[in-house]
Amino acid sequence: MADADVHFYFDPVCPFAWMTSKWVRKVQARREYAVDWRFISLRLLNSHIDYDAHFPPEYEAGHTAGLRLLRVAARTRAEHGREAMGPLYASLGARVFDHETAGDDAEHREVRGTREFVTPVLAEVGLPAELADALDEPSWDDVIQAETDEALSLTGKDVGTPILQFEPPDGVAFFGPVISRLPGDDEAVELWDHVIALARFPGFAELKRSLRERPQLRAFGITEGEAGMQEDWHGGSRRQKK
Repeated sequence: MADADVHFYFDPVCPFAWMTSKWVRKVQARREYAVDWRFISLRLLNSHIDYDAHFPPEYEAGHTAGLRLLRVAARTRAEHGREAMGPLYASLGARVFDHETAGDDAEHREVRGTREFVTPVLAEVGLPAELADALDEPSWDDVIQAETDEALSLTGKDVGTPILQFEPPDGVAFFGPVISRLPGDDEAVELWDHVIALARFPGFAELKRSLRERPQLRAFGITEGEAGMQEDWHGGSRRQKK
């Protein structure tokens, strides 16, 4: 997608990437942006890390499920084009985080990287069921690794998901923004303009606070509009520093 206005690098099991993607879709509708939905794998990004020592017990299974789903996305893109990525990610994300059966329990997390999970997603967006075969095809990992490396080359390595690039290939790129609730339509555009203006300043490096509320997603038992408790909550969106 050479004429894309935004490159959005996502892992389908990252809740903050999903929330940010919903915000970007709001802006996309108002500004008529073309978005190229690209891959970044938390599992590959953390391949050098001992999960048992650095993450809660459920993270390795969750990140592995994300990689398996990205394999399906990579094969889908190869066989059906980049235009299939927006609907596919929208359906994947909704089933992980917003679907009536969504949840953050161990049983739901284990299902995410399976044929049982992905087949209804493919059917929902009109794609053939055999694309689910890619779940068990590590040959797609080279494509996903290359795109993960591409994303990190734009921002530096101490980041996670999502990564956005505005006006590629030479425009500004950044990790995030990490948002826990979906802004309204007007707020979405206002937030977008502020983020882009800040990121475009050549001397800008980082604006951060570690206190954050749980994402307002059905998977975490919080619906939009409910105020969450402020807490140091990461939810797998970033690598854990050594």
